[in-house]
Amino acid sequence: MILDSLTVDPVSFASATGWESKPEGLCKGDQCVPAPEAITADGRLDVSVVANKLGMAIVEDPDHGAFALGPESGGHALTTTTVPDLPFTDADGNPFSLNSLHGRKVLLVAWASW
Repeated sequence: MILDSLTVDPVSFASATGWESKPEGLCKGDQCVPAPEAITADGRLDVSVVANKLGMAIVEDPDHGAFALGPESGGHALTTTTVPDLPFTDADGNPFSLNSLHGRKVLLVAWASW
């Protein structure tokens, strides 16, 4: 999410991230994180507080007055550990499905040359 301010409208934030501001806290699905200090006096969300509560990274570009907010990460904000069935090939070039490993823990290692 690209921002020009560290306070945002809760409806816009929910639309971009899936995290809704509710009386019980910031909620995504049935997962809620208490964050009463994230609501500003004018009813907006303080993104720096939200990012801290949800484990979201914030990067500032001071030359352009912009901020980039990353997705939530692990910890108390993790809502699922289900991975979609992505298409893979094994070392011999044969198709491989993650579904064939159902019920087992899997470590995926990704690498890119760039």
